[in-house]
This record gives sequence, C-alpha cells and structure tokens, in this order.
Amino acid sequence: MNVASAALWGFLATLLFTTVMEGSRGLGLSRMSLPFMVGVAVTPDRSRARLYGFLLHVVVGWAFALAYALVFESVGRATWWLGAGLGAAHGLVVLVVMMPLLPGLHPRMASEEQGPDPTRALEPPGFLGLNYGRRTPLVTLVAHVLYGVVLGGFYHLAA
Repeated sequence: MNVASAALWGFLATLLFTTVMEGSRGLGLSRMSLPFMVGVAVTPDRSRARLYGFLLHVVVGWAFALAYALVFESVGRATWWLGAGLGAAHGLVVLVVMMPLLPGLHPRMASEEQGPDPTRALEPPGFLGLNYGRRTPLVTLVAHVLYGVVLGGFYHLAA
C-alpha cells in the first residue's frame, strides 16, 4: 500500500468532503454539520466543538483513505469511477445504517424515542439524515462520491 499517497489524497479528499458538507449547510441545503456533531461528542464546549470535530474528522478521513487504498491495492487499480463506486457504497451505509444508530453512540444526542434534555442537545439525524433536511441524503451521497473520486483518481498504487 502506498501510505504517502493515501495520506496526501485522503487529506485533500476529506477537505473537499467537509467543504461540500459545510457549504451545503451554509447554503441551506442541509442542517447537518459533521465537525460540530463529532466535536460535541468529545466536548460539551460548543464553541470549541467545531475545531475538535474538524480535527477528528480529518483523522477519520485518513483512516477511510487507508481502507479505500486497501481496496484499490486488492483490485490492482485505482480509478475515479472505482472510487466513486466505493464512495457511493460508503455514503449509503452511512445514511441507511449509521445515521439511525448514531443516537445510541453519541453522548449528547437525543434519541428518536426520547426528546432532547439539557444534556442531549443535538437532534438525532434519523433515517437517511432526513431530520437535518430533505436534501441531506443527496448532499451526503454527493460528498462521499466526490471523496471516492479524488482518492480513486489520484491514488498511486504501490510499486
């Protein structure tokens, strides 16, 4: 595995992913902020949550870049369309499986069954993240596909 290539392109793909997601929030396409959501999981300080969440999100992006690189190496090729397919599959798993499970994992997120209280300040994303807006699933899927396109298009297989 070409760790240097995975690290470089994983970092840039994560920046693009985060820019698309945060940009969509700024444009009113979604109310979901992954850096904030991740950050509030590790600190109750809402003013620092975005920074901590962004830093953790970059680390997670690198970890996923290594996983994508393993797939590219096992297949013996890295192409933008293979990356796009992996990104689409990754996005679907996040939307269909992870979003509904998130309230059970996140210490400061309300569940679908119980409303918010002072210690659980975040709204649960719900199925497909629809509680954060009707366009959230589309934006999330597009961001994951773009992440995969960057990794697949620019990752260099190990020699």
